[in-house]
Amino acid sequence: MSTEKKWTQAEVVALYNKPIMELLYEAATVHRTYHDPNKVQVSTLISIKTGGCPEDCAYCPQAARYHTDVKAERLMSVEQVKTQALAAKAGGSSRICMGAAWRNVKDGPEFDQVLDMVRTLNRLDMEVCCTLGMLTENQALRLSEAGLYAYNHNLDSSAEYYEEIISTRSYDDRLQTIENVRKTNITVCSGGIIGMGESIANRADMLITLASLIPQPESVPINALVPVAGTPMEEMETVSIWEMVRMVATARILLPQTQVRLSAGRSNMSREGQALCFFAGANSIFAGDKLLTTPNPAINEDMELFKTLGLIPQQPFEKKSQPETIAMEDSQYQALGEKPQWSRPDHKIQRNLDKQHQEK
Repeated sequence: MSTEKKWTQAEVVALYNKPIMELLYEAATVHRTYHDPNKVQVSTLISIKTGGCPEDCAYCPQAARYHTDVKAERLMSVEQVKTQALAAKAGGSSRICMGAAWRNVKDGPEFDQVLDMVRTLNRLDMEVCCTLGMLTENQALRLSEAGLYAYNHNLDSSAEYYEEIISTRSYDDRLQTIENVRKTNITVCSGGIIGMGESIANRADMLITLASLIPQPESVPINALVPVAGTPMEEMETVSIWEMVRMVATARILLPQTQVRLSAGRSNMSREGQALCFFAGANSIFAGDKLLTTPNPAINEDMELFKTLGLIPQQPFEKKSQPETIAMEDSQYQALGEKPQWSRPDHKIQRNLDKQHQEK
């Protein structure tokens, strides 16, 4: 039974808008109650299948329908992923997150290859995370058997604002995928993006949805939109560091035991701005010079910042023990050839229509 506070939108908006010094103090106090304030978990994101996505997420340069510089690529080999993972481990990362630009997981050779990647990386004694789109309960169980530590499936925004940015999948489908993951021993990583034109109330609602999940997600990424030329959101203004600090602090208070991840947009933040986010409760970052397709600070810059701030990279499996890897030949769960009917909402997104009209 959950003992977490049940937040209202008005309460969260008021919290978000508190005088910054009060908000920081409250968030930092919560942070120190549940976490070592000098430890930060470091992850590296590897795009194992880039571009060609059939979705219409207005912020994403990997959508096939947008004219961006992102070129569609085939699924990487297991050896390619292992090489990058070893380099990341040597640089201080404790977790590898593998991202594929898929709408949903499909049983077959490519998913089998991903399962092989999971087995290979777990044997390197690294936390392994995947973000592969929507997946069924059986697919989640197969990932769990392979040794997957975490599954990322972001809500992106609030249920209300979601329809302003995506029309090819529903909010309920995202929640269903998280529910499927929860039927296994895989931890949940789910967060969102700010700076897409949403209101503070929308941001509050997204955090309330995450905080209301039982149990709460073990990891919550807070992303700042990185506007990319060719996407419907290419003209959006980047959010200020104060908005990021407030969002991180609010997330920390609503999700006290969660690792709050400072994600996309860090390349636009000063070192001092990032330090404020760490003080506000962020205790996880993505390292490496790229997050799928958008820029990110280089790992040596991060390690230099850690040294300046006296921060220590968190070791793998400090929060939860390493999952066992079951060999494929010993697997209890096999491919079912499922063809789930994930929804395709029929609403239209005006900014996407405007973008299409401009390109004609």
